[in-house]
Amino acid sequence: MVSVIPIEVVGMAVPVPGEAPLMLLREPDGARRWLAIMIGYGEAEALVRAREQIEQPRPGTIELLGDVLSAFGQGVAAVELTEVRDGIFYADLVLVDGTRVSARPSDAVALGLRQGAPIRVAEEVLDVASVQLEVEEQEAESPAADALDTEAEVARFRAELDGLRPEDFDL
Repeated sequence: MVSVIPIEVVGMAVPVPGEAPLMLLREPDGARRWLAIMIGYGEAEALVRAREQIEQPRPGTIELLGDVLSAFGQGVAAVELTEVRDGIFYADLVLVDGTRVSARPSDAVALGLRQGAPIRVAEEVLDVASVQLEVEEQEAESPAADALDTEAEVARFRAELDGLRPEDFDL
């Protein structure tokens, strides 16, 4: 069995204007390693809507897929980022009946967020594709202070990303 650990969606970043957005994920505990996965603009928009639980007048593709699953008595029990191969990330939707469906990470994460499913990543994926940042721990006195801490951490991560090249990931 592959060892998987929880991961949280921190947000989106566009390191260089005009380039593809990055989905930013972080290990919530332990080493707090980061993953940056390049996705398309449409996927980024769907992911932000899902993360913020923004409703639309008509369902988008992610909402439609959730509705179809529900119509068949299914739902997403978990999302798992399973591997990185040739620089491409792979994910599975784990349905409530245990069925696994391969999906793009951006779609899987957006659907998982919409359905309130846990998002996990294989330890091997973090081993080969994560970046570890040292972040000073501070006492957050309020939700606003916590948001500022997160924003500062994301800014440091973006600065780290600016200096990375594909060769740095040993993929």
